[in-house]
Amino acid sequence: MEEISDTREERARTVWKAVNVSARPKSIPAIVYEKEPRLVTGDLELDRVLGGGIVPGSLTLIGGEPGIGKSTLMLQVGMSLKNQRVLYVSGEESESQIKLRAERMPGTGENCFVLAETSTEQIFRQSEELQPHLIIIDSIQTLQSPQLESSPGSIGQVRQTAAEMMKYAKETGIPVFLIGHVTKDGSIAGPKTLEHMVDTVIQFEGEKHMAYRILRTSKNRFGNTSELGIYEMQSTGLRQVNNPSELLIPQRERPISGVVIGSVLEGNRPLKIEIQSLVSVASYGTPQRTSNGYDNRRLQMLLAVLEKRGGYKFGVQDVFLNVAGGIRVEDPAIDLAVAVSLYSSYEDLPIPMDVCFVGEVGLGGEIRAVNRIEARINEAAKLGFKTMYLSRYNLKDGIVNQVKGLEIRAVGALEELFSVLESGD
Repeated sequence: MEEISDTREERARTVWKAVNVSARPKSIPAIVYEKEPRLVTGDLELDRVLGGGIVPGSLTLIGGEPGIGKSTLMLQVGMSLKNQRVLYVSGEESESQIKLRAERMPGTGENCFVLAETSTEQIFRQSEELQPHLIIIDSIQTLQSPQLESSPGSIGQVRQTAAEMMKYAKETGIPVFLIGHVTKDGSIAGPKTLEHMVDTVIQFEGEKHMAYRILRTSKNRFGNTSELGIYEMQSTGLRQVNNPSELLIPQRERPISGVVIGSVLEGNRPLKIEIQSLVSVASYGTPQRTSNGYDNRRLQMLLAVLEKRGGYKFGVQDVFLNVAGGIRVEDPAIDLAVAVSLYSSYEDLPIPMDVCFVGEVGLGGEIRAVNRIEARINEAAKLGFKTMYLSRYNLKDGIVNQVKGLEIRAVGALEELFSVLESGD
């Protein structure tokens, strides 16, 4: 047995010595990093989300609800590139349909070439002749590989065609955008491996009946996933929103109870948004709890805190909460604005329009500190707010009480804040 074991070890050593190892392990300091060049689209919002532009040879997947504007955004990008050729492949629309949409958009689109095709073999053949700098596929669920006999949109076809597109992008260095359909729950249709295969996954969010759209990344191998882009849908296409705070705060002639301005961070951008709530006596049995743009479980928690710590009888009240602008907020710093909005509607006490709130609310009714408070304060001052309420624990960072005409008021608990609002000081 020992002789047999020794023979196997010798054979293994001989085999490994004969292997030509092309890649050798390196220490982290020995690795040379070369910053990849990027294709700047000119769309500041999209470039920001991608991390500075499109990386050559990258494969990007963009998904969203039907009619949200995915194809419009990609067609705008294709038409905006003046010195680069773009191959726009459509398996859902004819050339004349794309022409009708393109006529409503700015730009001539001389370098944007449209191909109505679903076969990957034909797409690669046309790409070899055109030699584009960017390929846009609309959509991955319509493509079909001649290597499989299944119908387009099946799990096998989606996986195979995505793999062929990835191989082509890596070999040629041509970046490829894949537009993807979504399921009922909002996830991208097809196998989960589709999201693992691509370099970047972008979600286009928003209500199709609302004006604003949000572009955010859930995966990015060439940048962080904290950036987002904001667009406004118009008759001529999607318009970039450079200062979203001014648009997310609707103009009002007078203060209204239940309407409060809060501060959130979307990616690295501080935004001021309007929180609207309506609290009324439940006249139809079980009280209703409805929220739009805010986590319903978080709303239930805040209602329990207000009832337990403040004595407000929300258990017999209908509560309706809405985040203006049609966006969804996940930043816990909006908790304080939501709590004040509920309190304002409950007491029918209007809050001045030049006051904003930022802070996380704990189960004990305490107001907790939030991150990047300086950016939130500067945004409030830039937009002309006069007073900002925040957690007193944020003052440990050395924030002064007066910033560019903005009065900073620090509070530690909801009861303390409500007392100040009732007194009107």
